Amino acid sequence: MSTDRSPGPGDGTRAVRAGLPEPVKYEPTLPGPVFAAHYHLPGEPTGPYTYGRDTNPTWTLLEDAVSELESPRAPADTVTFASGMAAVSAVLLSQTRAGDAVVLPDDGYQALPLVREQLEAYGVEVRTAPTRGDAQLDVLKGARLLWLETPSNPGLDVCDVRRLVAAAHADGALVAVDNTLATPLGQRPLELGADFAVASGTKGLTGHGDILLGYVTCRNAELAARVRTWRKVVGAIPGPMEAWLAHRSLATIQLRGDRQSANALAVAGALSGRPGISGLRHPGLPGDPAHRIAASQMRRFGCVVSFTLPDRDAAERFLDTLRLVDDATSFGGVRSTAERRGRWGGDNVPEGFIRFSAGCEDTEDLVRDVLRALEVAVPQ
Repeated sequence: MSTDRSPGPGDGTRAVRAGLPEPVKYEPTLPGPVFAAHYHLPGEPTGPYTYGRDTNPTWTLLEDAVSELESPRAPADTVTFASGMAAVSAVLLSQTRAGDAVVLPDDGYQALPLVREQLEAYGVEVRTAPTRGDAQLDVLKGARLLWLETPSNPGLDVCDVRRLVAAAHADGALVAVDNTLATPLGQRPLELGADFAVASGTKGLTGHGDILLGYVTCRNAELAARVRTWRKVVGAIPGPMEAWLAHRSLATIQLRGDRQSANALAVAGALSGRPGISGLRHPGLPGDPAHRIAASQMRRFGCVVSFTLPDRDAAERFLDTLRLVDDATSFGGVRSTAERRGRWGGDNVPEGFIRFSAGCEDTEDLVRDVLRALEVAVPQ
């Protein structure tokens, strides 16, 4: 795993201080959410806050915080959204037009095919290829934008971001990286050369399963302005309370991320070689196909483990027997979750495929619960 040896604050220090305003006597360190549709606005509208669809002080603090986490070594601009899919759509729809070509992963988040349909309806050509093996290089020629998802969800394949960015930029294409699974504590796409870091803040960024949120971060002011204008036009804005809760949650991202990553690796290690388990994936496993590349560009390997049980019934028995793990979709929360992904019908996975998200439980308790459930699901 790559490490950060440069001077400056560590991840935990940065996380607890990110985006805080300058201290003011008798004021809270993190001001409460600002609920405002309009602001006092005499004269010309030259100030930072004019109307609630455009800007909000609570968004500003959160956006500054996320920028510090995604790009600690260079200035960056973050735009927050009502959901991760709003952020995804903002990049793809604000940076392309009819006649352009976009390259998407064919093994990414299950809502991407819906985005593809919309892009094609607008006259944008969409090409797809797998994440593994940097296969998107084969369909990159002449594209306007390359979309990467690494690690991919739910298959956990990894691509070489630096290599793909270099090829895309040489061909005149922009590069966006979905950083949802890694979070900025696990991977910094902008430092790897990408133009956009995009994520659902619903998951590991905030970590409590109680907020829908998304964001886009980039270092190029012109690109950021297009994204921000798209948010204004479409109105895909976050609520002030959601933004405030997200900022509050950032303070613990390093504590959560370290425990979740350690728990995921422990679960993956415990499942490795067990009868009835196939297709076990976690980038932190030394034997995982993605480990070498992941170790060169990721700072933490994430909370998600995927594997396949013999059939649908075995998967359902496994999920029903778990006591410390909720049967729920999404990932990145402080409470472990798992689900049979085939139930949604949108992923190309076997019926027994499990996506497991490790939470912050005691490692020994979590591993014990998983192995007990496995014994019931696949009796020997």
